[in-house]
Amino acid sequence: MKPMIAVLIAAALVLAGCNTVRGVGQDIEKAGDAIQKSTK
Repeated sequence: MKPMIAVLIAAALVLAGCNTVRGVGQDIEKAGDAIQKSTK
């Protein structure tokens, strides 16, 4: 039960950080850029 609560809290924080679909896209793009930079 505790892992489920942690997942729900994490999801709530992510959704609060990007309230729009555009914001979600920007967040995903930033994550992809960070991954690419870390592999170089």
